[in-house]
Amino acid sequence: MKIECTKSKIEIWGGLECSLNRVEDKYMDQLVLSGHYTRGDDDIKRFAQLGIKALRYPVLWEKHAPQKETTIDWSYSTARLNELRQAGIEPIVGLVHHGSGPVYADFFDGSFAEGLGEYAGKVAAQFPWVENYTPVNEPLTTARFCGLYGHWYPHKATTLDFLRILLAECKGTILAMQAIRKVNPKAKLVQTEDIGKTQSTHKLRPQADFENKRRWLSFDILSGRVNEKHSLWNYLLEVGLTKEDFEFFAANPCPPDIMGVNYYITSERYIDERIERFPQHTVGGNGKEVYADVEAVRVGRNQGPEVLFKEVWERFQLPIAVTEVHLHCTREEQLRWFHYIWKAVNKLKDQGADIRAITAWALLGSFDWCSLLTKPAGIYEPGLFDVRAVAEPRPTALTKMVKSLSLGEDFVHPVMREEGWWKRPCAIQYQLEELCEHVPSTRKLQGNPLIIIGKTGALGTAFSRICQLRGIHYILLGRQEVDISDVADIERMVKHYNPWAIINTAGYSKIDEAEREPEDCFMVNSVAPKFLSTVCRKFGIQFVTYSSDLVFDGKKNNPYLESDFVAPLNIYGQSKALAEENVLKNDPDALIIRTGAFFGPWDRTNFVHDALKSFSIEQDFLAPKDVIVSPTYVPDLVNTTLDLLLDEANGIWNISNKGSISWAMLAYEVAKRSRYNTHHFKAVTLNEMNFLASRPAYSALTTEKGFELPGLDNALDRFFKEQELITV
Repeated sequence: MKIECTKSKIEIWGGLECSLNRVEDKYMDQLVLSGHYTRGDDDIKRFAQLGIKALRYPVLWEKHAPQKETTIDWSYSTARLNELRQAGIEPIVGLVHHGSGPVYADFFDGSFAEGLGEYAGKVAAQFPWVENYTPVNEPLTTARFCGLYGHWYPHKATTLDFLRILLAECKGTILAMQAIRKVNPKAKLVQTEDIGKTQSTHKLRPQADFENKRRWLSFDILSGRVNEKHSLWNYLLEVGLTKEDFEFFAANPCPPDIMGVNYYITSERYIDERIERFPQHTVGGNGKEVYADVEAVRVGRNQGPEVLFKEVWERFQLPIAVTEVHLHCTREEQLRWFHYIWKAVNKLKDQGADIRAITAWALLGSFDWCSLLTKPAGIYEPGLFDVRAVAEPRPTALTKMVKSLSLGEDFVHPVMREEGWWKRPCAIQYQLEELCEHVPSTRKLQGNPLIIIGKTGALGTAFSRICQLRGIHYILLGRQEVDISDVADIERMVKHYNPWAIINTAGYSKIDEAEREPEDCFMVNSVAPKFLSTVCRKFGIQFVTYSSDLVFDGKKNNPYLESDFVAPLNIYGQSKALAEENVLKNDPDALIIRTGAFFGPWDRTNFVHDALKSFSIEQDFLAPKDVIVSPTYVPDLVNTTLDLLLDEANGIWNISNKGSISWAMLAYEVAKRSRYNTHHFKAVTLNEMNFLASRPAYSALTTEKGFELPGLDNALDRFFKEQELITV
C-alpha cells in the first residue's frame, strides 16, 4: 500500500511521540516512558483497530546504534514493522526525533550528517520494502532548541551555532535519502516541521517579517533554494556562513515528497515592545530591541491552521500532510482541537490544495513536554490511549473520533458544539485596546446538556463552575426541579432536557446523623442512584455517581484499590456500598467515583475550611491523629470525572489526591500554610472524638486503573493560591 491522495476523503494517520533527546549526558526516551518497548505487539494491534492508513514509527539511530561499530539488533523493529505491514498500515520511518544522534555524532564536524547517512543505508537494507522516511523530525525546531536556546545538547545559544546545526540536519537528511534510494529508488521523504507565524506591533514588523521568512529555512535548504536570490541570503552570510556552505545543497536538492506540517496553539507568536503590559518571563529580545513574546492566541491575533497551511501550499505547491495533531488540555478540548484541524484541511482540500492526511499524534501520549524535555518532571499528557492504566493502555474519547473519521463517518458529540477555548473569550490573557475587534465573542452554550444533580451541594456547584470554564453545556438541578426518589419524575426530566449524561452529586453526607436517620440516608444515597441508573440505562444516557472511602473497614493498613472487599462500619458507608452494587447491577456502563473527604476553594463546609476558621478566631479545634485518609481537592475531582465521562469509562474508580495523611497532620499543614499558630489545636485519638458513627482508622485510596490525581501537597498549594485570588 502506498500513501496516495484519496479523492473521497483525507486519510487518517497515526504517530508515536518517540523523542529521544539528549540533555547534557542524559537521554530521555519517550517510548521507554510510555512502555511501548515492552508492549509493542499489543500496541500495534490497538493501532490497527483505529483504521489508520499510515503510522509514523521510529527506528531511531540512537536506540539501534548507541555505540560506534555496534552490531545492530533489528529484531524488535523487524517484528513491529512486519506487524504494521500485515495490518495494512504504511510505516513512515523516523530515524532521529528531536535528537542529536548517538554520543559519537557531532553536529559541527560532519559526523552527524555522515553518520546518519550511513545508518539510513543500513535501515533501508534491512527493510527494503519501506517507502516513507523522516530522517530528521522538525530540523528547524530541533536546531533552535539545540543551538539557539540551549535547551538540548549541545546546549549552544548563538545564531551561528543554530544555523550550523540546521545545515548538519539537512545534510544528514539528504545523505540519508540518497542512501535509502540506492536500496529503494521509490523511497519518499516525508519532511516534518512546525509551521508557525509571528505577528507584531508596527515597530517590530521587521523582526516579525524576519521570523516569518526563517520558518521556511529547513524546507528551502533541502530544496536547494538557498542562494544569492534567497531573501535571507545576506543574513546568513552576515552571521558567519559562507557561500560554500550551501554548495552541497544546490548540487543535491532533495525537496520533500510530502510536506509534513505541524501546527500547535503555541506555534503562532505575537511580539510587542510595550513590555510593561506583559509578565516579566515573556520578555526577551533580538540583541537590539527588547520585547515580549507571547502566544498570538493570548492577544487574539492567531490566524489559525487554515491560513498557515494555505501559505505552505502556495509557497511550495507540494503534497501536504498534517503530521502532528495534539493539544495538552481537557478531553473535550482535545476533541475540539482535532476537529478544528480536520475542518481546516478539508476546506483547503476542497479549494484545490493537495492535502493527503491528518495525523492523530501521540497515540500513547507524551511525557514532560511542559518542561520541553529538559527534566523528568513526570507530567503525562494522554493521547488516544492513556498508558497509566495498569492492565493495558486505556482508550480515550479520541479513539472513537479517529475510528469514525477513518471510516469516512462524521463524529458527533454534544461537547463539540461549543468552540475550543482558543476561540472563546477566555483565550485572551493580555487585553490590548487596539486588538479589541479580535476578541472572540461570548455565546450561549447549546445542544444536549449535561445534567448535574445536586444544586445546593459543594460538588454540584463546583461542577457548574468548571463546566462553564470548559465550555460544556450543563443544567444544574435541585429538589425543586426533579425528585430523584421518583422514577417517573426522573423520566419526565430526561424527556424534557434530553441530556447526554447525568452526574449525580446529591447525597446524604452527615455521617453521624445517618445513624439516627438510616431511612433518609439509604433513600438518598442508595435508592436514588439506583433509580437514576435505571432511567439512564433505559434511555441510553451516561451516568456518573459518587461513593466513599467509608465503604472500607480500615483493616488493610495500606491504600485501598477498586477491587478490594468492602466492609463498611457505619450506616453512611453501608448506603454507599449498596449504591455501588445497585447501580452497577442496573447499569454496567455507569461510572462510580469513590473518593475521600473533599475540600475545595468555593465552599465553606469542609475540614480544611473548618480548620482555617477555627485558627483565625483562635477557637479550639480537635482532629484525630490515628485516622489516615486521602483528602481530595474538588477541582481535581471534577476535572477528572469529566475526562473519564468523556472517555466513556465505567465501573468503580478510586479517585483522590495521591498520598495519605492523618486528620491531625492535615490540620497542621493548613496552619503552616496559612501562618496561624496551633495554640488552640489539639490532636486526639479517634475514641476521644466521641463520634456516634464508627470510622475506619485507615481509608486511604489508590487506584489500579492508572488515573492518579496530583499529590496532596500540590493540591494544598493550589487551594491556598486560589484562596488568595478569592480574597483579592
